[in-house]
Amino acid sequence: MSGLTFRLFGKLRILDDDGQTVVIEARRAQELLCYLLLYRNNLYEREKLATLLWGDKCTTQAKRYLRQTLWQVQSPLHHQRASGAPLLRTDYERIGINQQATYWLDIAIFEQTFAEVESKPSKELTAHQVEMLRNTVQLYQGDLLDGWYADWCIYERERYQNMYLAMLDKLLGYSETQHLFAEGLAYGTQILRYDRAREQTHRQLMRLHYQAGDRTAAIYQYKACVKALEEELGVGPARSTLALYQQICNEQVRVSTSGTIIDQTNVTVTERVEIDPLQQLDQIQTVLTQLQTQVADLMQNINQTRNAQTAIETRPTSVLAHHNQNSR
Repeated sequence: MSGLTFRLFGKLRILDDDGQTVVIEARRAQELLCYLLLYRNNLYEREKLATLLWGDKCTTQAKRYLRQTLWQVQSPLHHQRASGAPLLRTDYERIGINQQATYWLDIAIFEQTFAEVESKPSKELTAHQVEMLRNTVQLYQGDLLDGWYADWCIYERERYQNMYLAMLDKLLGYSETQHLFAEGLAYGTQILRYDRAREQTHRQLMRLHYQAGDRTAAIYQYKACVKALEEELGVGPARSTLALYQQICNEQVRVSTSGTIIDQTNVTVTERVEIDPLQQLDQIQTVLTQLQTQVADLMQNINQTRNAQTAIETRPTSVLAHHNQNSR
């Protein structure tokens, strides 16, 4: 290991050259260090940093606290090799990360990998990029600086979580095209841990289960999708999800020559012509039967409501007639 190691995903961890933990006890010192690591390509005015961390104090007092906190950061970092450049670059006016320093930072690896694969579709990923993605997502041992609630930290936490989900998405798509069922299911399940109503992921998992020969699991995945959408968003599944569910139930799923399931809701007009008309008719009949059942249920509910209202409206008249008859 060369230089210090900083892990910001999950709880903050700092290790020296020998793998021993470097302890920075003061919370403000930790915040100052992590802020500088997050924005490591910039140098910051001392006054800006002082205001960021001690905005409720006057400028003079905030700057004094900054000087004390800076010492609390620098002192423990002497664990790094004597031959290495210091981690922090400081002068009378500005503070930042020394660009000549040698250190390892998990979020830096994360950003580099994301930048390389961001614009590449899953099916175009090279073997090297896939391996890089697999290694990188393992760095995500929890949300950024878990348990910290400063505004700048909350914003960055969400940004890195979105990067993490995007990389998992690419690995999930790659797994589907390569028929790596167990691996794809693991990536999809991880995505749903952070966004359980992510409908596209549910559809991918339905396809993976079906391709793996487990139609029952695919159907259960659909039911989990419906439940999540209702509880999280108050909506039902999209037509594409419903169509895939019907195809799976009726075992009418189209598979390409490569063995990948074709989403019939997204194929081109030319591809639709190739679909067996009888198969299309079966699907339409199934949908119509469901609609007829729903209409019948609705009509029954409406009639029951009307009958109940009629009974309530006529009840006072009957009571009055009975009273007049007794008076006679």
